[in-house]
Amino acid sequence: MASAKRLGILGSTGSIGVSTLDIVAAFPDQFEVVTLTAGNNLVRLEEQIRRFRPQMVAVLSEDGAKQLKQRLGDEAPQILSGIEGLVACATHAGIDMVVSAIVGAAGLVPTMSAIESGKDIALANKETLVTAGSLITEAVARHGVRLFPVDSEHSAIFQSLEGHRMDDVRRLILTASGGPFRNRPLEEMVDITPADALAHPNWSMGRKISIDSATMMNKGLEVIEARWLFDVPADRIAVHIHPQSIVHSLVEYIDGAVIAQLGIPDMKTPIAYALSHPNRLPLDLPALDLCSLRNLTFDDPDLERFPCLGLAYDALAMDGTAPAVLNAANEVAVDAFLNEEIAFLDIARIIGATLKGLKVKPLEHIDDVLRADLWGRREARRLIDSQAEGGQAC
Repeated sequence: MASAKRLGILGSTGSIGVSTLDIVAAFPDQFEVVTLTAGNNLVRLEEQIRRFRPQMVAVLSEDGAKQLKQRLGDEAPQILSGIEGLVACATHAGIDMVVSAIVGAAGLVPTMSAIESGKDIALANKETLVTAGSLITEAVARHGVRLFPVDSEHSAIFQSLEGHRMDDVRRLILTASGGPFRNRPLEEMVDITPADALAHPNWSMGRKISIDSATMMNKGLEVIEARWLFDVPADRIAVHIHPQSIVHSLVEYIDGAVIAQLGIPDMKTPIAYALSHPNRLPLDLPALDLCSLRNLTFDDPDLERFPCLGLAYDALAMDGTAPAVLNAANEVAVDAFLNEEIAFLDIARIIGATLKGLKVKPLEHIDDVLRADLWGRREARRLIDSQAEGGQAC
């Protein structure tokens, strides 16, 4: 019998991390938790530590690490903090695979460090490939590791490609639910509140990803991620609005065949496949009842309604540091919207204005990405502050 796969989970208290640990708990003979990292949710992390007994954990702040040590007492594993702690947990010698589930650009450095230390990656942090796609794919090839997609759309493409030649692929088709506003009249979108945007019709996700889904920036980031995951240019990556979220994505081949992966909207399926590939795990999930499906619909996205999707294609065409700036500006703008500093429609305006002011540079090192990320955040923040003072964001 094969030994258990040893996991490091970056972002264990978020939705992907929690679902990953649910799978670990259901298959204790197949997986072992070695390291965990989290942000500020110390209560949930403490529960996870007591249940899964990792050897090492890391949190954002030194104060958080001290609090956690006090709570756990004699049961405390090694507890670290900051970026050094994240990297230590990502590169721990006892790990076979790292589940990269930190939200946002913060996942880039520990994920790259894990690759460079020879770990396979189950990638839920799309921003890693969005901001540094060429550097990440080169590092994956150089260190001979595997990169398994966890996003439901990229997992669907990964599964639909298996057993086929990439030379036979005509295009990749990413599906999108369209979020909560796909049918809202454009004139009514000016009054969208954070509570409106967080109410996703199909998926249970974190706050930032829910807003990205509402603007369709989430799909734009996925287009950029797909470009690097599957080495397919942007003009061969399409997006279709599919409100039912049953067909998770499709691959169209040169002979006209289209292969799709279907399933209920539950992230445990793609997580489990990334963890267990090439095997499948018998998950305790409801079966997809095809006979109850009265219709499956598909539409082209409306770029007037969802300008963030177009901005993502623009950044991909600009290449170099542009995708990193796109992502940075989006993170800042989404945070400002959630804090009610700007309106929903201002998110795309801030991102577009930030890209407009960018002098694109090539990516040669991870530091180039970090500098671009910092510039994008500062410029987006400047535009938001200028708008608040009565100026123009764009």
